[in-house]
Amino acid sequence: QVQLVESGGGAVQPGGSLRLSCAASGFSFSSYFIRWYRQAPGKERELVAAIGSAGTTDYADSVKGRFTISRDNAKNRVYLQMNDLKPEDTAVYYCYSLGYYGQGTQVTVSS
Repeated sequence: QVQLVESGGGAVQPGGSLRLSCAASGFSFSSYFIRWYRQAPGKERELVAAIGSAGTTDYADSVKGRFTISRDNAKNRVYLQMNDLKPEDTAVYYCYSLGYYGQGTQVTVSS
């Protein structure tokens, strides 16, 4: 059974950084893409970043140059390094693959 468990969220001030982690299990991790989505209160879930099995990456325009997605196939983990955080980055962040989402981790950016 596919399981995705996010961690690393928290509260930071604008300009701060956080590193989210997604631990995956139940499937051949290295063979599949992983995406990070986020959902802010009252808004639809949106794609933030994606990484393919070969390591190719893609980002939403709103986070390009600030966020970096990476993967460690030996540990079955995907990371989202978030720098220069802005209040509009406040949301629940979800890891996604193969039709499954994790439970999410809250990121709050506020002064």
